[in-house]
Amino acid sequence: MLNVKTPSEVFDIIDSKFSSGCEFGLDLSSLFENVEVINAVGRVLHSDILAKEDVPSFDRSTVDGYAVIASDTFGASESIPAILNVLGDVPMGASADFSVKSGSCVSISTGGDLPDGCNAVVMVEHTEDYGDGLVGIAKPIAPGNNVIFRGDDVTRNTKILSAGSVLTVHDVGILSALGYSDVLVCGRPIVGVISTGDELVSPSNVPKRGQVRDVNSPMLTAFINQIGGFAVDYGIIKDEEELLRSAVLSATNDCDVVLVSGGSSAGMRDLTAKIISDEGELLLHGIAMKPGKPTILGTVNGKPIFGLPGHPVAAYFVTELFVRHILMRMTGTNLVRQTTKAQLGEAISSNHGRAEYIAVRIVDGVAVPVRGKSGLIASLAGVDGYITVPRDCEGLSKGEMVEVVYFCA
Repeated sequence: MLNVKTPSEVFDIIDSKFSSGCEFGLDLSSLFENVEVINAVGRVLHSDILAKEDVPSFDRSTVDGYAVIASDTFGASESIPAILNVLGDVPMGASADFSVKSGSCVSISTGGDLPDGCNAVVMVEHTEDYGDGLVGIAKPIAPGNNVIFRGDDVTRNTKILSAGSVLTVHDVGILSALGYSDVLVCGRPIVGVISTGDELVSPSNVPKRGQVRDVNSPMLTAFINQIGGFAVDYGIIKDEEELLRSAVLSATNDCDVVLVSGGSSAGMRDLTAKIISDEGELLLHGIAMKPGKPTILGTVNGKPIFGLPGHPVAAYFVTELFVRHILMRMTGTNLVRQTTKAQLGEAISSNHGRAEYIAVRIVDGVAVPVRGKSGLIASLAGVDGYITVPRDCEGLSKGEMVEVVYFCA
């Protein structure tokens, strides 16, 4: 019989058993390596990143036009333009090595270096070139308009990224702007991935009647690699106790975490729970959630091992919620989930005492539930995130505001 825990109890078990300094804790933040910034997406930042310089490093124009002293344009209009001398221009990529005094201006391009003395840029659309070294300004402008000043984006020595952050594509841009070509990241947790089932064949094979392609191994491998881990695929193991036992012992010996998908439901072929109990400690068998109820968590060789449901959607949600959490604990990663509020697109009935996780698409600010059985992976195609229906909730009404948690990028 399943020893069912609530999702919050599972998080508590993970925090108490597998955090750094706990019984089975593994602190991978002490292991680090230097990697190129372009290869750092998904890795966990080992140390704080400080700005080595101001960004931008000079005052620059945000438009094509004329760099001016703003007070020279006060009172200007189309009928009575302000007439200014044009001293020259500032080409893109060139330094403005002169200063401007009242009554003069300089032609400047977007991104150009603002000359000393100037404090605003008039868009070219609001000017008229008289062709004799004079330009008419037909609209007044306030100081600072159309200008990014030195350090507006980043000030030197400011902390930009914190240790424990999972680096994103956006962070690559930030690091590049700051002059970082490489960065120090934490060690990657090694995650063994095992699929079980007599009915499974490789994705490259054409399944016969009664067979299905192995979805979970490729999906879980990609997921682990995406969030900064290093996945090792142990292949498909038949439903034979000694074969699975050998694979589990090998994987828990070589890896930091092991995922076994399939074989986690209560029944005659419930080998995963038996092997974990024989070789280590079974911490839970069953979570009060949908999908994913028959999930197993235990330890073998002092390593956490999950028994994931064979159904791909259920396996995905358990990995998104709990496997991700345990890897974050191991790497000292900041647990940050991107969320948004949205109206629920349709009513959802009671979930009968289980926390229910429902994939949604965001369409014009509305969270549209994507229905599908846990064995049908196509139901996750094109979804943005998920909503949670609490286990003690009798259902949600159409139009009710819900919190959508985005899936990892």
